[in-house]
Amino acid sequence: MKEISAKTILQKVKSNGDYWFKADYNMNLYKGCCHGCIYCDSRSSCYGVENFDEVRIKKDCLLILEKELYKYKRGVVGIGAMSDAYNPFEKQYRLTRGALKLIDKYNYGLQMSTKSDLILEDIDLIEKINKKSPVNVGLTITTYNDRLSKLIETSVSLSSERFEVLRQLSLRGIFCGVIFSPMLPFITDNEDNVRNMVRMASEAGASYIYTYYAVTLRDNQREYYYKKIESLKPGLSYLYRNKYKNSYVCVSPAAKKLKAVFESECDKYGLLYKMEDINEAYYIKRENKQISLF
Repeated sequence: MKEISAKTILQKVKSNGDYWFKADYNMNLYKGCCHGCIYCDSRSSCYGVENFDEVRIKKDCLLILEKELYKYKRGVVGIGAMSDAYNPFEKQYRLTRGALKLIDKYNYGLQMSTKSDLILEDIDLIEKINKKSPVNVGLTITTYNDRLSKLIETSVSLSSERFEVLRQLSLRGIFCGVIFSPMLPFITDNEDNVRNMVRMASEAGASYIYTYYAVTLRDNQREYYYKKIESLKPGLSYLYRNKYKNSYVCVSPAAKKLKAVFESECDKYGLLYKMEDINEAYYIKRENKQISLF
């Protein structure tokens, strides 16, 4: 495992309104990701991550993190924005577990996104943090179909395994849900997938399911994605090139119809699906409750 130098670990989050899950800081202990998801935007050259599929460790990351947690204003730490904290190397190096111990020690909150059931090995620490601070764990799941998930997310836990992670988290009283994103045009953007994703999220005890009816493509990531989808279905990359040209946001042609189905199903099962409601439920209400206690 290669080490790379790092001056800081925590990055202050600029306000993004209700575009994404609320957090005060972002953190990445690893650089690169080996999950092999064909649609990953983090592969884009604008992020400057060379050899994206190679995972590297940030040298002395836990020492740097502790210094920053000690001196920074308390808040919620977001994990998983650029690379999944639960890559296979976490089994050996336990950097994420070490970071969670520090987050608990210094009374910070947690917003985590992952596609790996390895997170269950740290459920004890997440539960401890949850007793004191806001916690939100999102499992990224793009299809309920295990066979398809293995093709578009080649080296992560199957969709069924990720739904089981949600069930375990919800049984512990941890606020959690599904990040149903991206939605891949002509691959996962169909009514059957939408209905089953919402139903299975509810059955797993999720509090929310959030989706975005598109996939984002730019520079080198676009060509990587086209190469992969062509192997799934010959001619599909031509369809994309013809329809989307060089568009960054590639919206599903069925977006309007699927939005109506999605929201109707969420209402039926009582799941949150608007980002402002999700942030209100896990962050704002929890923060207000803590303030009132003191």
